[in-house]
Amino acid sequence: MDIQNIFSMGELFERVQMQHIFPDGKTFVDCIPRSSLASIQERYEAEKNAGEFDLPGFIHDNFELPGERESHFESVEGCPITLHIENLWNELIRQPDEVSGSLIPLPHSYIVPGGRFREVYYWDSYFTMLGLQVSKRTDLIQNMVDNFSYLIDKTGYIPNGNRTYYIGRSQPPFYACMVNLLSAEKGEAILLKYLPQLEKEYNFWMNGSDLLNFEGFSSHHVAMLQDGTILNRYWDESNTPRPESFKEDSELATHADDKKIMYRHLRAAAESGWDFSSRWFKDPKDFSTIHTTEIIPVDLNCLLFNLEKTIAKAYSLANDAAASLKYQTAAGNRKAAIDKYCWSITGFYFDYDFVARKQKESLTLAAAYPLFFEMASKEQASRVAKILEEKFVSAGGLITTTETTTQQWDAPNGWAPLLWIAILGLAKYGYDELAGDIAKRWMGINEKVYRNTGKMMEKYNVVSATLEGGGGEYPAQDGFGWTNGVYLALAEWMKTQ
Repeated sequence: MDIQNIFSMGELFERVQMQHIFPDGKTFVDCIPRSSLASIQERYEAEKNAGEFDLPGFIHDNFELPGERESHFESVEGCPITLHIENLWNELIRQPDEVSGSLIPLPHSYIVPGGRFREVYYWDSYFTMLGLQVSKRTDLIQNMVDNFSYLIDKTGYIPNGNRTYYIGRSQPPFYACMVNLLSAEKGEAILLKYLPQLEKEYNFWMNGSDLLNFEGFSSHHVAMLQDGTILNRYWDESNTPRPESFKEDSELATHADDKKIMYRHLRAAAESGWDFSSRWFKDPKDFSTIHTTEIIPVDLNCLLFNLEKTIAKAYSLANDAAASLKYQTAAGNRKAAIDKYCWSITGFYFDYDFVARKQKESLTLAAAYPLFFEMASKEQASRVAKILEEKFVSAGGLITTTETTTQQWDAPNGWAPLLWIAILGLAKYGYDELAGDIAKRWMGINEKVYRNTGKMMEKYNVVSATLEGGGGEYPAQDGFGWTNGVYLALAEWMKTQ
């Protein structure tokens, strides 16, 4: 299904999404048409004014719903959590695709997160791979790196997920981390093999940087700051409601001064993976003040620092000193810029609002990224560790931000990828006791929920272990790729502590 065509079906698409024919908007855009969209549109026009037109019936007659994959998998009471996760890999694996609805076919097998997420997701996959590494499933790690390389070659970047409605945005750029992970298993020649795709990924994020010539000017994913420095932001090429969340986006933008700008901010936040968080709001309690594209996120720029360092290393292996120096210099400049614009004298890293020319005030776990990528000084790491211990540590690990809201990427929720970044970041600077304590708390809540439900969840309420993680546009999901991966990786890491 070409999602641009289904979206352009206009009235039919909007009626289905706005009337909530399905539990969430993603269901319809994942449907497979039983005939051509043109013929379905023709039937709709002929039948829609009938006295007793049955819209749900019409959709079911003309579209094949994305039914849950037939599964006979059941949790076995008393099964150790690590064995349960090992057994889940085969449940979450998907084989090479054929063209099917909005799905973008991939040439190799891969792991999906689970629940409503029936396709591969970009940044999820790195944390899933951490578990696959522990499980000795290098074959799947290789396949997933090759799938993402295929997407880079095909579209010029890695989309949010392998659905046509995700075209126009990416997700946090963990591709270099994936390549380094595979390199740890297969040797440094891997960096040379994927150097072309690493550079294409970099060029996607830096697209438009040659057009910037004055402070505050931005283009695509780049913005120029006061001293001429160029840093990155999240962005989406479209400024319309997300097809998979059409109703939610449309209703939020009802009273917006400029709906197109609002939609762009929403889409950019979706690209961040933190959809949604008060981190992206001017007023932490007011979703309508979202302004994502005006923000330089500290974590995104740390990831691009890592991409620059990885490309520099690959060129060094290729004996191209000039190219290696180019990327080493870019990484050095980015590190200096992060220190200048995102480090605060209060002892923490903050996002930077380049339009207002000031740091944001939200305390978030994005501040752990400079530690994970070893960009912080010892003094900076010490001060970040102190604030994490004082303000973020909770019964079940770490809250995501210090704001308690209805958004899923705020307190009281904790998320596996951010726990991994924070724990490993602290450990890299010698805060082993704090890192180990946080890991035990997180693994403990994973284990408690597993004992009670037989499931691994997408997110957890780390403040109250008696409650599920909440907030967001959809119910809590079980599966769950990145939670499984991080649990296995932490269990392995804990053996060394």
